[in-house]
Amino acid sequence: MRLTKTFDAFFHSEKAGGLLLLFVTILSLFLANSVFQTEYIAFWNTEIGHHSITHWINDGLMTIFFLLIGLELEREMYDGELANIKNAILPIFGALGGMIVPAGIFLALNYGTITQNGAGIPMATDIAFAIGILSLLGSKVPASLKIFLTALAVIDDLGAIIVIALFYTKTIAYDNLLIALAIMGFLFFLNRRKVHNLIPYLIGGAFMWYFMLNSGVHATITGVLLAFVIPFGDGGKKTSSYRLQHLLHKPVAFFILPLFAVANTCIAINPGWHEGLSHSNSIGIILGLVVGKPLGIWLFSFVAVTLGICTLPKDLKWKDILGAGMLGGIGFTMSIFITLLAFKEDGEEVITYSKIAILIASFMAGTFGYFWLKFTLKTPVKKVKIKKIA
Repeated sequence: MRLTKTFDAFFHSEKAGGLLLLFVTILSLFLANSVFQTEYIAFWNTEIGHHSITHWINDGLMTIFFLLIGLELEREMYDGELANIKNAILPIFGALGGMIVPAGIFLALNYGTITQNGAGIPMATDIAFAIGILSLLGSKVPASLKIFLTALAVIDDLGAIIVIALFYTKTIAYDNLLIALAIMGFLFFLNRRKVHNLIPYLIGGAFMWYFMLNSGVHATITGVLLAFVIPFGDGGKKTSSYRLQHLLHKPVAFFILPLFAVANTCIAINPGWHEGLSHSNSIGIILGLVVGKPLGIWLFSFVAVTLGICTLPKDLKWKDILGAGMLGGIGFTMSIFITLLAFKEDGEEVITYSKIAILIASFMAGTFGYFWLKFTLKTPVKKVKIKKIA
């Protein structure tokens, strides 16, 4: 299967971003447990305008990340792998299984407890990390597997956005919400009037973010809503959507996500930290990501193909889908983000234990997925050119 130029560029940018995320995470954990521990952790808790630096990153800069996710979703739906329903059905079913089964495992262990809100944590897949690990296998990876994992992770992100909007909004200030939606309506009007200048959309988006922040609905949702009112046109390089997506890719991959990772993994690992792993919350996260993800992705994909709803690409085998499912268990960025929403009222200890569980589970999932695919994927046969003898 041939990869489009847009998809290929996306895949390679995510690859580099994933490797950078791995490096800064290790660095942050090292600094948080070094002689600089007190100063390092205090820096991220420094308040600017009544909010900590970490809070501004999580509620402010991450909105730009969600804007990029929205633009990528829009492109995939109109002009990418998800535009063709036949190509989209398999990863859609895989993504559904990868959300339902992990959440079910978590709830089975935590239902009725104070941590049941964390059911969304093991539902997430970190697209940058997952693709970064897959890229380490080089030319052994079939094109269809790259497309399946990327489409699955994009759909997974959409699922995470819906979960955040529906289940992690406590109280709603309807006046602010209506103002935010009215601004969105005005921007949609500009879209229909074929206004292609990005400036009014970005200014309107900033006001949308402010009112959404004060509405009770998580402010990062603004990014996704804004993405779908920016003119897509024919999807070409001169369109507003393409220009903004191209502009945001590197800042998000090489600045915003690494900054999010650094700020949220400055975890002081104190004596007895392992005791938190015996809590039902930690067990649910680890089992959900390491077992639930590959099981759900493989099972739902298998059922969809068996029922004739879709077909398995010719260059893929079921063991490849299982390997992709293992990599889908790398929750990291999205899992940590949902943790902060789920347990913001339950104290720092629960959040810290959850983060440790996510890091362990993501490491396990990435390691299992890498070695599984390394030993099951066949090395491509190189074509030997035969020189003609004159």
